[in-house]
Amino acid sequence: MDNLYLDDYDNLSEKDACESEENGSIHFFTVDTKYKGVRLDSALSELMDLSRAQVQKWIKQQLILCEGQIEKSPSRKLKGGEKLEVNQPPLLPAIPEPDPSVPLDIIYEDSDILVLNKGRGQIVHPGAGVWSGTLVNGLLAHCHDLSGIGGVERPGIVHRLDKDTSGLIVITKNDSAHLNLSTQFANRLVTKYYEALVYGVPKLKCGLIEQPIARHPVSRQCMAVRANGRPSKTEYRTVEAFADKYAHLSIHLFTGRTHQIRVHMSWLGHPLVGDLLYKPKSNPWGLQGQALHCYYLSFAHPRTGQKMEFRAPAPQIMQNILEDLRTKYPDYNTSLAPFG
Repeated sequence: MDNLYLDDYDNLSEKDACESEENGSIHFFTVDTKYKGVRLDSALSELMDLSRAQVQKWIKQQLILCEGQIEKSPSRKLKGGEKLEVNQPPLLPAIPEPDPSVPLDIIYEDSDILVLNKGRGQIVHPGAGVWSGTLVNGLLAHCHDLSGIGGVERPGIVHRLDKDTSGLIVITKNDSAHLNLSTQFANRLVTKYYEALVYGVPKLKCGLIEQPIARHPVSRQCMAVRANGRPSKTEYRTVEAFADKYAHLSIHLFTGRTHQIRVHMSWLGHPLVGDLLYKPKSNPWGLQGQALHCYYLSFAHPRTGQKMEFRAPAPQIMQNILEDLRTKYPDYNTSLAPFG
């Protein structure tokens, strides 16, 4: 364990890195000198993919030891060579309560699957301190036969959309359907098309972005294009260009990384309008949250194998913004037809 990098944790053997216990798990690390001067909470949050607040909470609960002694200071500056021990408490997920007041825009439903048009601002499943008002809470009130593979917090969930991304999402009602669709997603057999409104107009009317994505090294809420990231592939077409100010894009998502479209378009120099995380800039419409909508979803039915295709219109606020732009820029250019 000597001279190990903290970010080499995933490469350690299970025996060396983590001794499982019935009531949680214990993680052991030896700090490399490359972390000299780095705060303890910052280093552990990067390593364990946790927020600094979570690490600080564990320190307050006396769950983190340095050199065999309980560590009391989150801001402790590391020197290199320290032996760290993290006593991670067990996860105790809350069981979501059914909530019939949660709106569900159901596009299709049978005994195996349910396809919804998720609204802007709607969270898919409980977590991160949000245990009510989610799509899952509404689904539990609507049907009682969701797949259990996703666990108590994510019954029936095989993929998700960000809170402020609207559009089509498929839910599974049994484990067989869940396994089948999970395999389709893993093998890139599910087709998803999005529409987005971005700042500026891409130089190329169409393009393919293949840039790896990983967690941002500093801002843990964000993802970023990084050399050590996971392979990610996004294709876009410019459907409408409004002078050099804005563009209406159609986007084909080949991989499904967290925030992929938002990260790739920001990397290209054309962040999404309303995206306060990757472009903290006001917009004329006061849009809070990215202008992004999944308008097309296609997959093979998990029981019959039949090709299933679904479409859903963009939320009214996106339609209103596009109409406003068409009025404001009457000489706007129409370029390529959208995907699908």
